[in-house]
Amino acid sequence: MPPANNIHAILGTDEGRVKEAALKLSQKLCPPDAGDFGLETISGQADNTDHAIQIVGSTIEALQTLPFFGGEKVVWLQGANFFGDSQTGKSQGTLEATDSLIAILESGIPSDVQFILSASEIDKRRSFYKKLNKLTKITIFDKVDISRAGWETQVMGDVNQRARQMGLSFAPGASEQFVLNVGADTRQLNSEMEKLSIYVGDRPANIEDVRAVVASTHAGVIWEIGDALTTRNLPRTLQLIETQLRRGENAIGLLLAAIVPRIRQLLYTRDLLERHRLPTGSYKAFEAAINRLPASETLHFPRKKDGNISCYPHFLSVQACRNFTVSELKGALEECLNANLRLISTQLDPTTILSQLVTRILIKKAYSRSAA
Repeated sequence: MPPANNIHAILGTDEGRVKEAALKLSQKLCPPDAGDFGLETISGQADNTDHAIQIVGSTIEALQTLPFFGGEKVVWLQGANFFGDSQTGKSQGTLEATDSLIAILESGIPSDVQFILSASEIDKRRSFYKKLNKLTKITIFDKVDISRAGWETQVMGDVNQRARQMGLSFAPGASEQFVLNVGADTRQLNSEMEKLSIYVGDRPANIEDVRAVVASTHAGVIWEIGDALTTRNLPRTLQLIETQLRRGENAIGLLLAAIVPRIRQLLYTRDLLERHRLPTGSYKAFEAAINRLPASETLHFPRKKDGNISCYPHFLSVQACRNFTVSELKGALEECLNANLRLISTQLDPTTILSQLVTRILIKKAYSRSAA
């Protein structure tokens, strides 16, 4: 079956980008002279199974109703939340309702009706998704995985582009600080960028502006823990970890997202600096030196979308890595492994395990100084 040119699906975990793309598409497809009659928007936020059934029924009715005064119209099922692996999504009533919707789409909707489906979550194992994928080309916008190295570089380009469109400019280092504070959620990024733009007015936003008005999301707190760790600020590191654990953060998740990646990055950077005497006075010189290294030396570096090496995360670590020796950082990774095993295999208090871990990592240098 060839793809239908009047069925459009925009899906993904990045709700901001999904909504933005669907809105632009609805504006593009809506007949210019149709006014309010050209677009019929149906909210897809279902409270329960009965509500989901009602929403699907309204969608089917809209698809089968001819446009007022003739012409064309757009039907947008907006932000549907019952296609995912939720209690409502898995219920028999919801499954039967979505089966009836896909049957209508498969049989063909009127050529003068354009249908847009936007949803943040959808279970790709279900027949609905598989059949929809055959009917149309699905556009997906998923959040960047902030647990993977180099996620900052992926987000940075989008942030700078959006800032230019908004008339906002960043002083050196400020956009990086902004991304580290906010994370990768487009809706949150847009909201905080608008707030920052109002705060700074016509002048470029600097790092102090970002710290003053931009809220730290979960990703921001993860970065703060890593930053406190790299500056060997033990009281601050302990405070942030304890706060996150009290809020219900998983201890293993905290270890693997905030501590291990930062220690590993510091180790890679410190090792390269010592063995290759890399220039650190400017980012361009640092990047050029990294790109001249043998491929075997940069296998662990994150990559940009174009496949080139993403050097900026390591450049940010240049000063911080000097707070540790290579042997200290290797020992810190071993301590992280031991802490992970203790979290998995013992009933010890997670706060105690992580507190002991960061204390072992950060206090060693102080001991060596006092001994000297």
